Amino acid sequence: MENIVDKFLRYVSVETTSNEAGEGQPSSECQWNLLNMLKDELTAMGVETTIDQWGYVMGTIPSNIDKKVPVVGFIAHVDTAPDASGKDIKPNIIENYNGEDILLNAKSGVKIPVADFPEIKQYKGQTLITTDGTTLLGADDKAGVAEIMSAVEYIMSNPQIPHGTIKIGFTPDEEIGRGVDNFDVAKFGADYAYTMDGGQIGELEYENFNAASAKIHIQGRNVHPGYAKNKMINAILIAMELNAMLPVEQRPEFTSNYEGFYHIVGISGAVEEASLQYIIRDHDMSKFEAKKKLMQQVVDFINAKYGNVATLVLKDQYYNMREQVEPHYHIIEKAIKAMEMADIKPSVQPIRGGTDGARLSFMGLPCPNIFAGGHNFHGKLEYIPVESMIKAKEVILNLVSLYAE
Repeated sequence: MENIVDKFLRYVSVETTSNEAGEGQPSSECQWNLLNMLKDELTAMGVETTIDQWGYVMGTIPSNIDKKVPVVGFIAHVDTAPDASGKDIKPNIIENYNGEDILLNAKSGVKIPVADFPEIKQYKGQTLITTDGTTLLGADDKAGVAEIMSAVEYIMSNPQIPHGTIKIGFTPDEEIGRGVDNFDVAKFGADYAYTMDGGQIGELEYENFNAASAKIHIQGRNVHPGYAKNKMINAILIAMELNAMLPVEQRPEFTSNYEGFYHIVGISGAVEEASLQYIIRDHDMSKFEAKKKLMQQVVDFINAKYGNVATLVLKDQYYNMREQVEPHYHIIEKAIKAMEMADIKPSVQPIRGGTDGARLSFMGLPCPNIFAGGHNFHGKLEYIPVESMIKAKEVILNLVSLYAE
């Protein structure tokens, strides 16, 4: 059997950055490389596996017990976020971490400072996998992929372990909000599922943000600056004015827990035209709707002031899964017990983000989120403790055992 670290390192070596501008699914051709690799590996293990035109890898391990128990699924996504490069990843392995700052790249001076990331000290003495300070690591969510694949390999190598029917799912494009656009819940065939896509060890989540995207185009009017008086409409300045009208205290860097935010994720343009891209998030549906309404009001104000120069496209992305999961709270209780069996203290908390599980829950598949073990996702300071991945695999195996009871 291949150890979980070697699996993880193989998977992060494959570029899988999703592309929001991509029109197909997967949104980037490179994702097919890992999806096909996973399909082939599952097949080689003896798992009945398919891959469809959308890139969804689905595997089935038939029950080996003579009673009817719920069919449980485990899901992870293969793509990495476009926020930082996911190409030519060169992980560093730090054994027996000393609890101090970690210099990731001597040339650039990029480091993980303990003063800014004090949670890293809890892993003193453990083995950490970090980036080299030039790319993200890809633990979101290739750690989840490695944990599921490692658990599957263990089950297939130990047929004496009693289990019900187990479903395996790997998806593309989660990071750009399209992860389950074409996911066939009926074909997947699970009664309940878990995404292995959370953060640090112990996290268990069945609440997430309500989420929307906002794209704003501003059409300016360029005139030679020497003759621009009362004629020029500078799209750059209007974009700056529009952004300044949104509440500063509701930015990600000033919010936590159940507090929502407006997050500007892109801005481009010139005098003639400019574009802004935002994501809007809130756990509370009424506050979420109020945030979208304010965005519309800001755009309306700009149009009233400058003459219909701004166009807003608002799109809901996903909703808080709590209302879909809570009626099946036993799946949370099983996850808590599975962690306790692995000597992990569960931390049930809201996700300040979203997972494929949020949308799947509204598609009829209750699907809470379990830790994958990583920290500082989507950037060059990403890292994961090896021990957390091993524990996540153990939680999967414990859940399989609990569902077989």
